[in-house]
Amino acid sequence: MAGRRYDARTTTFSPEGRLFQVEYAMEAIGNAGAAVGVLSTEGVVLAAEKKTASKLLDTGKRSEKMYKIDSHIMCAVAGITADANILINQARLAAQRYSFAYQEPIPVEHLLQLICDTKQTYTQFGGLRPFGVSFLFAGWDCHYGFQLYQSDPSGNYGGWKATSIGANASAASSILKSDYTEKMNLNDALSLAIKVLTKTMDSATLSADKLEISTVCQKDGRVIHHQLSDKELEALLKTAGVLAPPKPEA
Repeated sequence: MAGRRYDARTTTFSPEGRLFQVEYAMEAIGNAGAAVGVLSTEGVVLAAEKKTASKLLDTGKRSEKMYKIDSHIMCAVAGITADANILINQARLAAQRYSFAYQEPIPVEHLLQLICDTKQTYTQFGGLRPFGVSFLFAGWDCHYGFQLYQSDPSGNYGGWKATSIGANASAASSILKSDYTEKMNLNDALSLAIKVLTKTMDSATLSADKLEISTVCQKDGRVIHHQLSDKELEALLKTAGVLAPPKPEA
């Protein structure tokens, strides 16, 4: 019981120098649906496991795991959706403020720094708790081209060529380390993301209603982000050989 008092407040360090509240937030993310990001020569792929709570829930009008931040940035989330909504709204507002002030799109890393500053603030003052959500930010700017970043509840972030958050993240990272190559194109990145989700979701077959996949690429000098439709997902899964057979009609 002596060690329990160190998790009573966000700002109390344990003798080992740990913040237990931050670790609890990261544990919540570890139990969330997996999300994978892969950087290719032609753009960025974001893929995520979609967990629909009920067949009656209408998910056609909104995305559960993918969010558009600005015309050149989008993100995938893993963790508590309510926490993610707060930070996503802040990110959208920050992007528009920057565009209004400087008449140019906000750099991807600069936006991520602003969001991570907010995350870190919630680990610094008493009476608050960390945001229980991790992000994969994908975007393009004139400084570094296509970029992929991951952030966690502590406010820490880093740039990645391929990474995973959520359930079975360590197993996903092992697959990415062995299969990722810097010269892969967008189709190769899509195939790799499907392979990773097949392993992390503990299922030999997948279906379109269980996945959300989006791409960020360039076309005619403009940044295009596209979320794959159910038909496109089914074709991709069929090509990968992991499409679940259709359910028999009653």
